[in-house]
Amino acid sequence: MSRLRSALWLPLFDDLADPRVVARLAAEAEAAGWDGCFVWDQLCWRAPVRQVADPWIVLAAMATATERLRLGPMVSPLPRRRPAKVARETATLDRLSGGRLILGVGIGSDRFGAELSKTGEQLDDRRRGQMLDESLEILAAAWSGEPVHHHGEHYTVDAIEFLPRPVPRSGVPVWAAGFPGNVKPIRRAARLDGFFPANLEQPDQLAEVVATLTELRSSVTGPYDIAVGLPFDADPAPFAAAGATWWLPEFEPGVPLDTVRGVLRDGPASPGGD
Repeated sequence: MSRLRSALWLPLFDDLADPRVVARLAAEAEAAGWDGCFVWDQLCWRAPVRQVADPWIVLAAMATATERLRLGPMVSPLPRRRPAKVARETATLDRLSGGRLILGVGIGSDRFGAELSKTGEQLDDRRRGQMLDESLEILAAAWSGEPVHHHGEHYTVDAIEFLPRPVPRSGVPVWAAGFPGNVKPIRRAARLDGFFPANLEQPDQLAEVVATLTELRSSVTGPYDIAVGLPFDADPAPFAAAGATWWLPEFEPGVPLDTVRGVLRDGPASPGGD
């Protein structure tokens, strides 16, 4: 069994809304042996949270403060972002980091901050799923370096080259988020580079997801990641045994900086050996 990788997963609210603070945390995490540092992508959140940072600016600061750490938004709700702009942002950030970007994607939710309804975005889950799939098509084409000719139901990109390309020849790795019992996100994730199951409670749930993904990807070769978010005091070993390749300790929105530093200093998980 390969080593379970570990990444901080930071909600960019209040104490963590300062990009300089998060960049320092990323540098400390790298020095302490962590493998990654991912950030939430939220426009707003419910009270008592008041301060919110932009994930792309924070990730740029993290990229310049580190040399090895994998980083990225986990997850970015692509249906509320313009895919052409995301294509530029991801390629530029990947270049800045030397090829360390991982893009987490999902359809987003209006549940916690009403960020979709308050900004006039699409509220229908099915429609946002279609928008997400169309955005992923555009990103894959953009990262190829060839001119993008996309005329879809939701987006148009007419003969634009997105150069320079990301560092990886295959493009930026993409992980899709979704609930374990929902088939569509799992099918979407099977076409990508990883899956990030939401609200995972038991290793048995993950084992079922892994079995489904293995079947869906039976004709595909190459590495595949499954990241699990768990309470920071939970034991990730049973989830590693069920197929997880990344462990992301969860923090509540508005978590104090001292709490994050405590988890950081406790160090990454190491079940499974090297």
